[in-house]
Amino acid sequence: MILSCGEALIDMLPRQSSLGETAFAPYPGGAVFNTAIALGRLGARSGFFSGLSDDLFGQMLINALAESGVDAGLAARSDRPTTLAFVTLIDGHARYAFYDENTAGRMLADTDLPVVPDSVKALFFGGISLVVEPCGATYEALMLREAPSRVTMIDPNIRPGFIRDEAAYRARLDRMMAVADIVKLSDEDLRWIEGPGTIEDLARKVLARGAKLVFVTEGATGAHGFSADHDVFAPARKVEVVDTVGAGDTFNAGVLAALDRADALSKEAISRADEDLIRACLDLGVAAAAVVVSRAGANPPWAEDLA
Repeated sequence: MILSCGEALIDMLPRQSSLGETAFAPYPGGAVFNTAIALGRLGARSGFFSGLSDDLFGQMLINALAESGVDAGLAARSDRPTTLAFVTLIDGHARYAFYDENTAGRMLADTDLPVVPDSVKALFFGGISLVVEPCGATYEALMLREAPSRVTMIDPNIRPGFIRDEAAYRARLDRMMAVADIVKLSDEDLRWIEGPGTIEDLARKVLARGAKLVFVTEGATGAHGFSADHDVFAPARKVEVVDTVGAGDTFNAGVLAALDRADALSKEAISRADEDLIRACLDLGVAAAAVVVSRAGANPPWAEDLA
């Protein structure tokens, strides 16, 4: 199983009513939630850990996970409310306004951490859940606890407008990236973390932190995969873009699903990944992301959609 650990929320997506009024429609979402859903749809054994509410929105999240074959048995349930994210689209790119105070996801604590079963081969972390407390510290503790014995991957999916204490957030990312086997960043995230420079040079800096594989997405251009010995690029597929909600999250699922299909979800296999394995990760990630950007909202493809 691949256990995705991070936020689940309701995306309130912009719509227009039959009277022509601006409206918002609720859709299950959240960066890490989207990755768990995409993994389940791509045929990987997928699990999800987060703080989930017992309210009506929380039930929407649970139902969506089940419909995509995701096991939420390790999630921490509570009667706190569900996080809401109101989305606006500017030139097809999503902008978010979060309502997250005292929510089930936000208030996740160390006492909620599960005993991770031996069936879990890899854990994935990221998203806005790493920014705020106490859940940010909780996910960090889980990653640091599990990283010595299991594959870990992180995608910070940085939202600068959501960060209140940049120094503390950067320090957390430094600690988590230092123990991660796989780091994925957008080109914008890469430069936010490492500063100016070429993608290759900056990715090498991330590898020097301790990661064995680094993936960098570059929007409509494509995606890069780096290891100590390899530098692989896969161009983006040409599609009619509806919006980019969930693109990076789905790419992450493609990477992990490709590793799973290759029976390479082990620290040893990732440390010796060759060019063919890195390319397989990029190809599935890019193909899956191309489907999701051609649809409204985060609606990852099923495996048969990519056949």
